Amino acid sequence: MRRRQQTNPGVPEVNLVPMMDVLMTVLTFFIIISMTLTGQQAAVKVDLPTARLGVKEQQSTDTMIVGMDSQGQILVQGQPVTIDQLAQQMSTYLDTHPNGIIVLKADQKLDYAKVASLLEIMRDIGGDSVSLAVEQKS
Repeated sequence: MRRRQQTNPGVPEVNLVPMMDVLMTVLTFFIIISMTLTGQQAAVKVDLPTARLGVKEQQSTDTMIVGMDSQGQILVQGQPVTIDQLAQQMSTYLDTHPNGIIVLKADQKLDYAKVASLLEIMRDIGGDSVSLAVEQKS
């Protein structure tokens, strides 16, 4: 019979198989949790036109109100305008009121894509001085 020869009996052996099992279990746990959380975010239904919290309405004399009625028509001071006319009026307003604020008030029944596209056009013209108005839930 052969005997195993031990070269250094004081050095312990490291067995990596149990450690790899633990690491794979932890990795599987995190993958499953991340997939579960991602799926829940898509299922959340929100009411976009209203908000419970937000910045309080600032009463300023330097405010231009742009409206969008339920038919998707753009209104400035109650008068219907085209996008080109809106761009011209916004540029004129921002030239005369450098610290002015432009607020988009859109009807709640409108398709969100229409509101978002108009808001994008307005932000291209007015930058950070453009905001979207929402009603506060009570």
